[in-house]
This record gives sequence, structure tokens and C-alpha cells, in this order.
Amino acid sequence: MKPFYCISFFVLFFVFACVQESLAQDQPRRSVRQRPSETNVSTVSDLTERAKIKNEEESQKPSHIVWERIIYRMVDLTKGESNSALYYPVQPQGNRQNLFTLIFKLLLDVKIPAYNYMESGEIFEESQKIDFEAFLTKLQLLYTKQGDRFVVDERDIPSSEVTQYMIKEGYYFDQATGTFKLDVIAICPILVREDFYYGNSIREVLFWLKYDDIRPYLSREMIMTSNYNNALTYTIDDYFHKNMYSGEIIKTVNMMGKSLAQEVGSDPEAQKQAQDSIESQLKMFNQKLWIHRVEKDTTTVEEKDKKTATGTKSVKRGNKEQKAKTSSKPKSETSSPVKSVRRNRR
Repeated sequence: MKPFYCISFFVLFFVFACVQESLAQDQPRRSVRQRPSETNVSTVSDLTERAKIKNEEESQKPSHIVWERIIYRMVDLTKGESNSALYYPVQPQGNRQNLFTLIFKLLLDVKIPAYNYMESGEIFEESQKIDFEAFLTKLQLLYTKQGDRFVVDERDIPSSEVTQYMIKEGYYFDQATGTFKLDVIAICPILVREDFYYGNSIREVLFWLKYDDIRPYLSREMIMTSNYNNALTYTIDDYFHKNMYSGEIIKTVNMMGKSLAQEVGSDPEAQKQAQDSIESQLKMFNQKLWIHRVEKDTTTVEEKDKKTATGTKSVKRGNKEQKAKTSSKPKSETSSPVKSVRRNRR
């Protein structure tokens, strides 16, 4: 029996030693991940008073809107060079960062609010603001808290997985200024993760952001919009203001509150026809706002015939005069020049 007890004690001691060693190896890594160093985390600088005043002026909606249409558009950052301007660089490089990295840092610093996503529709009220600490726990991100501010390592920001955005657009006609404009009302980042076990993609709609809240920060963030011109000539606000992105229409605000798929069905061809129809309606409405003046030709048929006959006579007369001029040219002008020969005197 004694050898059996000795072997059992040795096995238990070996297992205990292995567990202690693994815990000792994991402890430094875990402590570092839970407490990101300040050198790896950069905050977003505060807005100036001038930027705040300018944003308040731009956020004021015209009071003479007589026509408006709200559209929801899905923008895929992996499709098209113009859309990829919001995705690259995936990880911050110097003073460059993508859109979601900027949004995430603003939320960490509690500079902007985010609102819950609901199928029935977004509500930008105090009661619908998300609990950002619970949001970090849901995404399984390690963080520390310093007062009201959260600290997360830049390498843990899931900016590479946010490859889609839902954009709420507003098309309206301002009667006071006679202008037809497009404004971005809100944006919603969508996280797309690959499920390696089942071999499919999992989409998770994160939250809604009012564009007016993030506009002043987007107006000073430069991005690259072309592979042929590497100069940072546009800001993210310019990008949205100039409508440089492209995406498919997935919903329009209607009395029934239905999406495009609910209205026309799941057939891709039917959805494409409905999307093209909405795009055509917007273009036609913009074109019909302006009346192009066309001058009418009041000349009668008899006057046109007289003008035609007069023009024909003048041409014939001109040809005769031209022939007479050519025939009356002197011979000296038409003949070839004669060389003069000087003789030497003897």
C-alpha cells in the first residue's frame, strides 16, 4: 500500500506544480491586458468654442422644408474603392485612423452618446442611451476605468471587424433657398465576425450615432480617398457631405414602417428594381424643380421658304462674282515670273 500512496502523492504534487506554473505565466499577460498602458491609448482632443458654435449652426434644420424623404442605405466597406476610405488603415498609423477607431475613442472619452438599436426604429432620447461599460463587457474587451473615462488598448478595438455601416439619409427641398439637399442624419456601425466553426458570418448591429454629435470631430479627421492621389485632401465630414460613398437602399420611411424586403419580398431582382425605382424618383424630383426656358421659333413656313430661296440666289450670285474676279486677273499676276539677265558691257 505504501508504494501506491507514494505514487498518488507524487502525481498530485506534479499536477499542482503544473497548475501553479501556468497561472504564474498567465498572470503577467492578464494584468497587462486588463490595464492598458497610457502609451498605447490616444484620446481625442476637445472641441474649441468656435467648433461648437459652428456645429450648432450647421445642425439647425431649415424651417421652410416643403418636401422630405428619409432613406436607409447599407454601405459595405469591402466593396468599392470609395467605401474603403472609411475602413483603412485598419490599425492606426501615425495620425491616420479609420472611422470606427475614431468613434470608439470618442465613446471611451464619453464625448458623444450612443443609442440602442431597435427594429421598430431609432429613438435619440436619454432613455435609449447605451451603457458603454456593459457594451465593453458584451464584446469581451478588457478595459480599465479612470473616473468617467474608459481605457482600452488600441489593439483591442474591433475596427477590423466593422465592415458595414447603416446610414440614415434625408433628402429635402428648402423652399426659402430653393435648394435640394442631402444630409446624413445618423450612422450605425455593424460588426461582422467570421464563425469558423459553422463557416458563416455573424452580423451584429452595434448602436446608432447622431451625425450632428460626431460632425465636428469628423471635420478635422483627414482620410485618403484615392489610390492614385495619396494626399489627404478630404475630411470624413467632406466625404459624407459630398456623398462619396455608395450603398444599396434597404428601407424608406413609410406609413407602414416596413423595410424594402418586407414590401417587395426576398427576390434579389425585385429588390434591385425597387431600389432603382427609388433612385429614379429622387433624380426626377430634383430635375422637375427647375424649368428650362426654350425659345419658340415663330417664323412661318412662307418666311422660311423665302429665306431659303434668298440664300440660294445669294450663293449663286456669289459664285458668279467669284468666277468673274478670277477671269479678270491680269496676266502678270497669273504668269510665272521672268528672270532678268544683266549683260556685261565691253
